[in-house]
Amino acid sequence: MIPDFQTIMLPFLQILSDGEQHTTNETNQKLAEHFNLTDEELNRFLPSGVAKTFPNRVAWAKSHLKMAGFIENTNRSSFKLTEAGKRFLETNPTEVNLRVLKTIPAYLERTGRIKEDDAITDDNIPADSTPEETLENSYVNIRKNLVQELLQKIKSSSPNFFETLVVELLVKMGYGGSIADAGRSIGRAGDEGIDGIIKEDKLGLDVIYIQAKRWENVVGRPEIQKFVGALAGQGAKKGVFITTSRFTKEAQEYQPKNETKIVLIDGERLAELMIDYNLAVSTVNVFEIKRIDNDYFGDL
Repeated sequence: MIPDFQTIMLPFLQILSDGEQHTTNETNQKLAEHFNLTDEELNRFLPSGVAKTFPNRVAWAKSHLKMAGFIENTNRSSFKLTEAGKRFLETNPTEVNLRVLKTIPAYLERTGRIKEDDAITDDNIPADSTPEETLENSYVNIRKNLVQELLQKIKSSSPNFFETLVVELLVKMGYGGSIADAGRSIGRAGDEGIDGIIKEDKLGLDVIYIQAKRWENVVGRPEIQKFVGALAGQGAKKGVFITTSRFTKEAQEYQPKNETKIVLIDGERLAELMIDYNLAVSTVNVFEIKRIDNDYFGDL
């Protein structure tokens, strides 16, 4: 029987307990041996027919363990146990599942700091949900995990890569005219981020001042006030502050007393915009939900 992704978590960590680097294929093979899976089970596909069931569940287990800070990538296809993962295994856990991970501060932080009752995961979708509700809840869960995966990728990227990412996103959103125009406008590298101006529209009738910080620390009100000061020095009235971390409550509530308008985009919102505008993501499958067309049967 193919185990669910939560059952896979503990054996996954145990395989990595030697402290060495491991590849996806190697880990999948060892897990398959651990669970005594047959060839038929290993080659079983999801209902969509797009991906195999077991590797898909292993990938979900790995995703949650990474969000807990127990696993880190060493290169494109390899990963190993982190110091946090080693310390966790030293407690000799008898099980690892979402309930256990929700006791880990790093996991709660990376899953959006949502309330327990509001969390949507595979193990708490109501049993009496309609098929449409189950599908929609699953979509929300997949999107939340994708946001966190994107955010981790962004934080591990280089400043130059982050600069290019911001430029491409703004252009996809309709700003800057073209990649070339936006690149010339925003090409001034700053400390762990970029600063510059970009056209508000393709004709360049107005400009927006951009500040982007690839930070881990929370952005407070003083940083926003400095940004407002920078806008005043440029004679600008519109600004966007983008960060890979998040803003304090004071920063979010701060409103300049002049006509300056500021939009704050934290790490999660940045990842959500990347998903919405199809940047660094690709469509795996599309499901259509259809209903009876009562107009067709109107004369019956």
